[in-house]
Parts: sequence; C-alpha cells; structure tokens
Amino acid sequence: MNAKKRYDGLSSQRSQFLNVAEQAGRLTLPYLIRGEEDPTGGMKNLKTPWQSVGAKGVVTLASKLMLALLPPQTSFFKLQMDDQMLAEYGTDPALKSELDLSFAKIERTILESIAASDDRVVVHQSLKHLVVTGNALIFMGKKNLKLFPLNRYVVERDGNGNVIEIVTKERINKLLIKDLLPKEEPKSVAEDYNSHDKECDVYTHVKRDNNRFIWHQEVYGKIIPGSQGKSPLETNPWIALRFNTVDSEPYGRGRVEEFMGDIQAMEALSQALVEGSSAAAKVVFTVSPSSTTKPSTLAAAGNGAIIQGRPDDIGVVQVGKTADFATAYQMAQTLERRISEAFLILSVRQSECTTAEEVRMTQMELEQQLGGLFSLLTVDFLVPYLNRKLSVFQRTGEIPKIPKGIVKPTIVAGINALGRGQDRESLGQFMATIAQTIGPEALIRYINPEEVIKRLAASQGIDVLNLVKTQEQMQQEMQQQMQQEQGIELTKQVGQLSAVEQKAAEAQMNAPEQQPPPQ
Repeated sequence: MNAKKRYDGLSSQRSQFLNVAEQAGRLTLPYLIRGEEDPTGGMKNLKTPWQSVGAKGVVTLASKLMLALLPPQTSFFKLQMDDQMLAEYGTDPALKSELDLSFAKIERTILESIAASDDRVVVHQSLKHLVVTGNALIFMGKKNLKLFPLNRYVVERDGNGNVIEIVTKERINKLLIKDLLPKEEPKSVAEDYNSHDKECDVYTHVKRDNNRFIWHQEVYGKIIPGSQGKSPLETNPWIALRFNTVDSEPYGRGRVEEFMGDIQAMEALSQALVEGSSAAAKVVFTVSPSSTTKPSTLAAAGNGAIIQGRPDDIGVVQVGKTADFATAYQMAQTLERRISEAFLILSVRQSECTTAEEVRMTQMELEQQLGGLFSLLTVDFLVPYLNRKLSVFQRTGEIPKIPKGIVKPTIVAGINALGRGQDRESLGQFMATIAQTIGPEALIRYINPEEVIKRLAASQGIDVLNLVKTQEQMQQEMQQQMQQEQGIELTKQVGQLSAVEQKAAEAQMNAPEQQPPPQ
C-alpha cells in the first residue's frame, strides 16, 4: 500500500477530531486550522469571530507554555554525572569544577544555536495549535523545525499511546522537484488532483521498525530517490504532540474543546450585544402624517435651525431594551471571567488596596494549574527535542561525544521549574517563620547561610559556579584579611617606635651642650 492510500485510510479516524478542531478555530484563531484541504487548491473564506476573548486566551496560554518550556534567559536542561559514577570517582572538587565547566560549555553551545534559529517561532506556533486543536506534528530537520497542522498529517498509535506510523501530505510546486518526478505521470486526474497543474502532492510515510523509525517520500505513488531516512527511537525527528491524552484515541483534545460551551455562549452573546448596540445607536425620526412639518424640512434642517412645527408631531424610534442588554452584558462578563481563568489570563482585583503580594499569589495560583500540562509537554516534547539536538550536534562535531550511562541530561524546565518555584516559596516562608517566632538571631545561630544561598539559586535555575564563593575561597580571604590586619598593626607599632625614637633624637639635639670643667 502506497503512502497516499495509507493517508486516505487513516483520514477516517481523524475526521471527527478535525471537525472539532475547525470549530474551535472559528471561535478563536480562524487562520490556524481550516479542515480538509480543498482538492482544487482554493482557500476558504475566514469568518471573523464576534469576540476576542478566545484569541487572547489562546495567545496568552501559548506564550506562558513557551516561556516555561524554553526560557530565553536560562537553560532548559542540565548535564550532570550519574550518582553512581560520582561515588566511584569520588568527589574531587577540582574534577567536579572541570566537569561543570565542560557541561556549561556544551549547554551554552546548544542554547546559542537555538537562539540563532527559528525554533522558538515554530514551537510557539505549535503550542497555539495544541491549545486550539490539541494536536501538532514537528519535524526536526538538520537546520530548522517544520510544523505540520492536523489537516496535513495522520497518525497511528499502539495501545500505550506510542507512535507507530505517520503519514504527512504536502503540496509542492513541480518545478522544485522536476528532476525527481517520475517520467510517467498518472493517466487519471483521480490519482492526483493537481496532475495537470503546477503543483503536486508529496506524501511522507514514517513507520516504526523495532527500535528505529524509517521514512520515505512518494509522489504519484513512486518513491522519490534519496528521500529515505532512518533514526533510532531515542533521537526520532518526528515529534507528534498532544495537548490532552484520551485512552484508545490516536489524537489529542485541545484546551478550547474543554471550554467550548463557554466560548460558544460568549460568541452568541457578543454577537447579540454588538448587533443590538448597533440597532440602539441608529437614530430615526418619525413625523405624524397630519403634521404641518414635512419630513424633508426636518431632514434638511441643520444643527440649531428653526422650523415650524409641533414637538408632539415629531418623535424618535427607541429600542427600549436597556434592561435586556444589561442582563446579557452581565452574563458576558461572567463568561469572560471564567474563560480568562481557564486560559490563565491574570486578572487582579481592581482596588486601591491591591498589594504586590496579592498579585504574586494570584499569578502563582494560575501557574499551579499548568502542572498537568507541563508534565505532558516535558515528556512528549522537551525530552525528544533535547535528545535530537544532542545527537545532531555530536554528529557534526560541534560538541564532544557524551558517553551514555555516565553523563545524563536532565530537564530543568516545565514541571521541574514549577517545582523549583514551590521550593523557593516554601524556603522563604520557612525563614520568615523562624525569624518571627524565635527571632532574627536564631537565623544566624541555626541556619547555614551557604546552604540557603545554594538552594535559592537552585530554585531560580541559577548556576552558582564561579558566582557564589566556596568555603575554601572564604577561608583564604579570611586568612588574607588577617594577614593584612596583622601587617597594618605591625606597621602602626613600627611607626609608634619610630616616632618615639625621633622625639628622643630631637630632645637630645635640642638639649644645651655641657661645657667641660675648667682645668
């Protein structure tokens, strides 16, 4: 079975998820997903939603996830020795410092390459697809990333949720691959919708073969020469992401789908309020048929003009739906607040007594709701992403070979960053409780300052290497300070002795000379 037939066969499982995704996109960001692609290549007209609460929620949540998974200022992973290896080689401070410097150099090399590439742009776009549609496929090429939305790929998983087959569909200009096209094009248009146009459909078939993935590309049912590829299971470049996993379902469910009821109600109320407000803002005058004032005279009268007529014969059409509008507006406000909380939009109580602590607690409460999302994205995205990056950089020679089983990469972003934030808050509350109950002097007596500094740095993801002074450095500085103080004291003593000797010499010089006794 060729890739096209396999793609068409798996599309039936995807249809229900694609329909829900298209509905979610119409309520939030219509340009993200457009359902099944039009075979003729035409584009569907995008309908603008009546409200922007859904779009704001999607962008905000995707940005929060982006900053948590790939923080711009700190590393999202850390290389460290295995604990058993550390116990075997001992804890030599010089060896540990040298290893830390080497690991830091490798981390810096990878982070600089990520900053110079467009990885964050593609990851942010894929996170928006995850929030709206619940699915996204990322291909990690040698130079950059490529995103496949849900309407351009199908996937098959086993009972444990592991990917066993992926088929993607791309529409490419024939001029780009004219040398790779088969000499005999399909005879019937049914085999390819664009067989007589300037574009053709290229399918990529990815299959799992034991502990590796193999893939190739096809056009018109023929394999493109040189398109074959393979990769070990750990460094697979095809990353199929899901926002929420459901048992026995090959595709995920998005955040928008979870709150579809509130967003649909918000859409309907927004449309009613906008259209009702437009009707209420329309000004229409009525003139009594028996009035001496002509409608044309009233229409031609300028501002402040004087015309003949009776005020009772002239009226204004009023909607008279103020109470109904108020009810709809209050319900819209309630829905907006619920949607904002669901998509982690920070809304602080507006008052003169709002403190910074209240703002911080509100933000912390919102971040705690991301725990489950961080866990899933850390396992499904960050781990394969890091393994692929390390594999590519080791093959190109930009970083040295990392021995397996001895050095292991550890993810420090995502759910781990959230846990470090909890550690920081707990440590601060612990120190404040001791200072308030026992007294500030108890901190000096019972708390080890060096350990507090290390834990605070670890909770904020800061590397303390060459930043915080070690115990040996502090002892050396204390010895140097003592030597300087001793030298200053000795200099003072020498100066005092010199002053005494000088005074004695001056006294001897100023003393009158004694005349020798007469003979």
